[in-house]
Amino acid sequence: MTMKPGTLRQILLLTDGCSNQGTDPAFMAARAYEQGITVNVIGVMENDVIDEKGMNEIQAIARSGGGASQIVYAQQLSQTVQMVTRKAMTQTIQGVINRELQQILGSSTTMEDLPPDKRGEVMEVVDELGETSKLEVLILVDTSASMKHKLEIVKDSLLDLSLSMNARQGDNQFSVFAFPGKKNDVEKLVDWTPKLEVLTKIFPKLTTGGITPTGPAIEEAVAFFNKKRSLRGLLSNDDEQYFEESM
Repeated sequence: MTMKPGTLRQILLLTDGCSNQGTDPAFMAARAYEQGITVNVIGVMENDVIDEKGMNEIQAIARSGGGASQIVYAQQLSQTVQMVTRKAMTQTIQGVINRELQQILGSSTTMEDLPPDKRGEVMEVVDELGETSKLEVLILVDTSASMKHKLEIVKDSLLDLSLSMNARQGDNQFSVFAFPGKKNDVEKLVDWTPKLEVLTKIFPKLTTGGITPTGPAIEEAVAFFNKKRSLRGLLSNDDEQYFEESM
């Protein structure tokens, strides 16, 4: 099996509480997934402050967005950010390959139905695509009042993510948004960049407080992805191959 590397598009949501304004975030995550964007959610926990409602929402957003979710203590965040990002990459690639298999072998065939040797070959393809595919991750950081003492840990975790992902063969692009913003529900902190070192200058200036408009934040993230694709279409005559076109 041979497949060309494509572009894996992810939203990575870092939050420690429930959304309380605007569109239902799980609904917006489903809309994102329909457009080929996986939505991953990490709940940043401190002294068990995430209640059952918050945990249910985190799981619902990731489930609707076709992504991974994880509840972690703040000090474990760095490792978890990398793990969730890679897990979502693998899930997306496996989903595309399963659809390819169904077209070739029948509507109900998945990787698990293959003989062990063939399954091993397919997993090698999954691993290779995970290393060579282009990766675009838009990071949404909850900056409501309860996140104030966690932003330094969030910053360090994102820097570690940048270093880890840049060890891949494929190209990486990251962007960072905060919600709520100073003037609007969502504020862009970092435009698309392969490295996140700029966060060291931005994060100390962030103010925390106010509402948690998670749904509008996801909606804004999707719009930003689509704007990037529109600009790419204007600037290039080449038709890029995206995994989401197979989704």
